[in-house]
Order: sequence, then C-alpha cells, then structure tokens
Amino acid sequence: MVTDSSSTHPGIFKAWLMAIRVPTLPAAVVPVLVGTAVAVADGVFRLGPFLAALAASLLIQIGTNLANDYFDNLKGADTAERLGPIRVTQSGLIAPYIIRNMMILTFGLAAVFGLYLILVTGWPILVIGVLSIAAGILYTGGPWPLGYNGLGDLFTFVFFGVVAVVGTTYLHTLTLSTTALVVSLPVAMLVTAILVVNNLRDVNTDRVANKRTLAVLLGEHAVRIEYAVLVLGAYVVVTGAWLLNLISPWSLLVWLTLPLAITQVQLVSTASGRILNRSLKGTAQIHMFFGILFAIGLMI
Repeated sequence: MVTDSSSTHPGIFKAWLMAIRVPTLPAAVVPVLVGTAVAVADGVFRLGPFLAALAASLLIQIGTNLANDYFDNLKGADTAERLGPIRVTQSGLIAPYIIRNMMILTFGLAAVFGLYLILVTGWPILVIGVLSIAAGILYTGGPWPLGYNGLGDLFTFVFFGVVAVVGTTYLHTLTLSTTALVVSLPVAMLVTAILVVNNLRDVNTDRVANKRTLAVLLGEHAVRIEYAVLVLGAYVVVTGAWLLNLISPWSLLVWLTLPLAITQVQLVSTASGRILNRSLKGTAQIHMFFGILFAIGLMI
C-alpha cells in the first residue's frame, strides 16, 4: 500500500534535527563559554583550543543524544506512551543501525578534536576526553547504564558542568583553577536541573521500563525539591563567590534571569506529565541565559 509519508512524517533533515536534539546543544556551549571567561579574566585566551573545545563539546553532546535515542529504544524505555518529544529510533523515522553508526562517527570526530587538544595542551586532556566519551555512551548503554541506576544526575553534574568548565579553563591556562571549580558549580546545577525535569516527566514510563532514575527511586516530591535546590542554589553560589571576592561583581548579572527561574520552580513544584515539556524548555533557557550573562560578567 502506498501512503503519503510527508503528511505523517517529517523530512529527513528535520528527523536528524530531532535526533541530535538541537534545543539541548546550548548545554554544551555554556560550559565552554564560562570556562573560557575564567581564563580571559586571568588574561589568557587561546583561540585554537577554544574552537576545538567548543566543537568537541558539541559533538560529545550530540553523540550522547544519539546514544540515548539508540539505547533507550533498545532497552524499551522509549515507547509510544512517552510524553516527551518524538524519538527517531523508537518512532521508526531513522533506522537503529544508522543512529548507532552516526553515534560512533560523532564520538570519533570528537576524539579527533581531542587529539589536537592533547597535542597543544598535554595528557590531562586525554583523561578528560576519554572519560567524557565513555560517560556519554555508558549513560544509557553498556551492561550497567548510569541513567538506569540512579546516577544520571551525578553524571550530568560532573561531566556537563564541573569537568567541562574546569577543563576548558585548563586548555587556556594550563593550570587547575580554584575559581573555575567554583564557577562550574552553578553551571552544573542548572544543567542537572534540565535532566531532573526530564526524569520527573517520564517517571511513570521509566518505572515500567525499570529505568531507575532518581525520580523513580526517591519519588516525585523529592526530585521537585531537588529541582528547586539546583535552580535557586545556582544564584546562591554565584553570590557567595562574589562575597568571597573570587569573581567580579558583574557576575551578579545572572540575577536578571531569576524571574524566569522562579516561574519554572513554581511550575515544577505542581506540574506533572506532558506539561513539564514547557518547563524542560524553560529550564534550558535559564541555563543558556544564565551562562551567557555569567560569562560576560566574569570577563568584565
């Protein structure tokens, strides 16, 4: 039987945009901007490492998204009942083996940029790169996936927050910076908050699929509190760092995003199910705007 697939399915270009999850990509850009801002504040900037770090970070984010799409479908976590955006593997828009191969290619390209960074900055970046790529795969893949065993929040906090910011600063300065560690915390808190909303929305389907996220293990009430602590705590950390004279007072520009943060905390405190897609988008916007203003403030 011949059907008009264009009426029911997006084109291949849109399908790939869905696969790489474009709205999540600022989560890969913000840590590089903030880590670079710390270095600039110290009077150091290296264009080559900055561009390579940005490319590698984006590729690792995309590779992780593709891995999640592939492995969640393989393990039965993505079903027709999911409340979030369409997943291209589960929905049949792109064949699983194509997503798998593209995942391998994407991580491979990230490794190429990583090799350049190793050449110009030294072996510590090798450790960071290998662990970051491994974590991206093992988040939903492997015999004991992190995201299925209550470690997704910790993985996101460490690799898409702390490691990404501190590692980026190191690429410029070739030293480990206490300031970079401190400013990485609010970035890590906000990017983890994005995951918390995602897991809260999917708590029922994840429970059925035996995907033991913190929302499944601790319950919805606990992760609603976790969300509020992560989002509002980011502003507290920035203010504390300023009071300790670790960062410029201009870093307090991040407080301009507080109204959006309060709105999202209020929404997450009561909402459930599909309506949390609004908060998922809103939390990603907080992370992006907060990160941009934070980077600007650190450099002034």
